[in-house]
Amino acid sequence: MIETHGTSMTSAHYSRMGYEECDKIHKASLEILERLGIDVHDEKAIEILVAGGARANGIRVRIPEYMVAKALATAPKTITLYDRNGKVAMRARDYNTYYGGGSDCLNILDHHTGERRRPVLEDVKNAARLFDALAEIDFVMSAFLPADVDQNIYDRYQMEAMLNNTTKPIVFVTPDFEGCVAAIEMCEAVAGSAEAFQQKPFATCYINVTTGMTMNQEALQKNMFLAEKGLPQLWIPLNAGGVNSPVTTAGTMASMNAGILLGIVLSQLVRPGAPIAVPGWNGGPYNLKTMVGNYVLADEQGVPTSMGKYYGLPVFGLGGSTDSKVLDQQAAFEATISLMTALLHGANIVHDVGFMDSGLQGSMQLMVQCNDWLGFIRAMTRGVTVNDETLALDVIEELGPTGNYLDHPHTLAHFKEPYYSKLADKAPYAVWMKKGGTTMERRAAEMVDKILASHKVTPLTEDVQQKLKSIIEREQAWIDSKK
Repeated sequence: MIETHGTSMTSAHYSRMGYEECDKIHKASLEILERLGIDVHDEKAIEILVAGGARANGIRVRIPEYMVAKALATAPKTITLYDRNGKVAMRARDYNTYYGGGSDCLNILDHHTGERRRPVLEDVKNAARLFDALAEIDFVMSAFLPADVDQNIYDRYQMEAMLNNTTKPIVFVTPDFEGCVAAIEMCEAVAGSAEAFQQKPFATCYINVTTGMTMNQEALQKNMFLAEKGLPQLWIPLNAGGVNSPVTTAGTMASMNAGILLGIVLSQLVRPGAPIAVPGWNGGPYNLKTMVGNYVLADEQGVPTSMGKYYGLPVFGLGGSTDSKVLDQQAAFEATISLMTALLHGANIVHDVGFMDSGLQGSMQLMVQCNDWLGFIRAMTRGVTVNDETLALDVIEELGPTGNYLDHPHTLAHFKEPYYSKLADKAPYAVWMKKGGTTMERRAAEMVDKILASHKVTPLTEDVQQKLKSIIEREQAWIDSKK
């Protein structure tokens, strides 16, 4: 059963690992947690874990199996995110798959010049508005790291830009704990109160954890803060097989999974029932040929998602990315295959649509191309409705083998249902040439400009906009005082 946009449909999906393989990895992770231990770099987190039954020797913390079992029993199976207007937008569970952008690309592939350049805050705003307009994109991330704001608090400017330029759910990233607190404060200002945002959260934090066996302080602080507020979090320890963990997929995943389980335990000790999602990428060997953190590698596809399904927890996946530096065949292949595998193995919140060059570059052209390819992928995996209306035996009886089905009322009632690409050219050569003989790359650039020129986002009230600006000004004054 594949579900997209929350709609159940009968179709094919796959699991990279079966129950037996997942169970072996789970038991190996339990042994790592209880016998070997994990380094926890935060005193408060250690205190909470020890009070819950763990043992600590300095920063090395060992967690018994019963604590893991108890935490898995209370962690919710669904993360529900709303849009800015309070309507349910995403139910991250089972085989519901939602797609969105990524964050903090250091470069942008300019869709006007074709050149790589440093992004500015206006690019963050444009990307948010672009994603807001794309029908197959379900949530928004900041896309770019703006070079024209204070780099110590760039994330605060990103958050303000996203809140003002989309009504879709937001996944945000902050380099420090204080940024997470400020982002939540902004969301609460938009929602009207902390309680209103907790009841209908329209944003969630993607927490980068150093590795599966090293828990950095900032990540732990965010985990506890969000859990205490009852807000959803994306707890993402990532291992590089052959670098900071065994090179084998099973060994990489077992050590990475130990840190995933520790985050679940900590969140549930702080607040039983606190929503938390687990990783849907990495968990396999690093590219030891290049020593670069590639975004699309074959061996890791579906591995961590299989573990997420084993636990029945929401999965934060990755798709629509490429390690190519230009919009070439590699870009199309890697972006499409990563979108497809994320859907088939059932990742729920799939980020990084439009990422290039190992996450160092983003492209708004690739964003609109992925939106188009997603329409195709969702159509090709959609279940087929079979009933009296769609079988149309009465129409066949009426028209027979030689009748004209083109202008029949049944055709007029259903002809808009199939998927039609807005970017792929399906016309004969002569028609294509008459229209200018453009490439998809060119048509994508034109679509970006068309959307940015026409798409309007319902603005926040002036009062709320001012509250967001006040938070930014306060954060800027705080960071200036530390310089």
